[in-house]
Amino acid sequence: MMENEWRTARSRKKSEEFLVGALDLHVHPGPHLSSSPRSTDPIRNALEAKAAGMRGFAIMDVFNMSVGTAWMVRQVVGGIEVFGGISLNTVCGGMNPRAVKTAVHYGSGARYVTFGTHSTYFQAYNEGRYDDDGTWITLREKYPKFVREELSRCIRIPDEEPSPELEEILEIIAANPQIYLETGHVSNREAFRLLELAQRHGIKKLLVSNAVVVNMSDAEIQRAIDEGAMIERLLAGATHSTSIPKTHYYVEPECRAMGRGGRAVSYAGVAGIARQIRTFGADNFVIGTDFGVYTLPTPVEGLREFIACLMDLGLSDEEIRKVSNVNPGRLVDLND
Repeated sequence: MMENEWRTARSRKKSEEFLVGALDLHVHPGPHLSSSPRSTDPIRNALEAKAAGMRGFAIMDVFNMSVGTAWMVRQVVGGIEVFGGISLNTVCGGMNPRAVKTAVHYGSGARYVTFGTHSTYFQAYNEGRYDDDGTWITLREKYPKFVREELSRCIRIPDEEPSPELEEILEIIAANPQIYLETGHVSNREAFRLLELAQRHGIKKLLVSNAVVVNMSDAEIQRAIDEGAMIERLLAGATHSTSIPKTHYYVEPECRAMGRGGRAVSYAGVAGIARQIRTFGADNFVIGTDFGVYTLPTPVEGLREFIACLMDLGLSDEEIRKVSNVNPGRLVDLND
């Protein structure tokens, strides 16, 4: 974008125009824990997204498969696509093939399988918050009960041959090409192992979760792209809300957490995301919000704000449309 064009080509109206046809594949509306209130519910989000001209969104639910909710929203709100799937968290039994098999055929049918959010061993092992004296402490250090009741049940992706449960889940995904595999909040090493196993099973649609990408070097991002994956970048991790302790997943108030390792907000923020898109190419990225918590705007407004920031950072119209419209459309088979 030329310097003079940059001064005149941006406006709120234009950021709203980019929402037409866009998709947000990472939305967390209610219901949720009472200790982590939501800014919206699935039906209200569908109405708002439809009014903005979006093509659709995916409901992420850390407590349940969201395919039933997606089905119900579709009965109420027409003219917009609503997708569901399953996150393999401990409330769903962790590495549970029966849950995945059921999600494929229940409600609207799973369109994604993600290998855990808070319930990956990597996430739960490192999750914590600042203690009363200002020092960082993990939940496993502060509460031994957490190790027994949560950490012991969390998902791990092995370096050795996969367990029968993991093998069956990969076979289910491979047999249902409408589903894209999302790595979940695993470690970098586990993410690459998942990509390797997915390729072995012929799984074509792969997405490296934002929670993994924030820990990746440029070389690792390039490696993931070379292995056929798209890269997810979300706005929530670059906002003020991430550094506020919440009970996003655990019912117990003592398990309010702020993220991993005390670095709740990515140091590079949205500017770092824009740099990655320019460096590795817009063809390889999908943006979304991860919004739903009440300390942030609604997801639809969040996506507009994300797009507006990328406009300010000089991404071209084509680049913005690719990451917000074309590429997520590829994952859910909406493109011609």
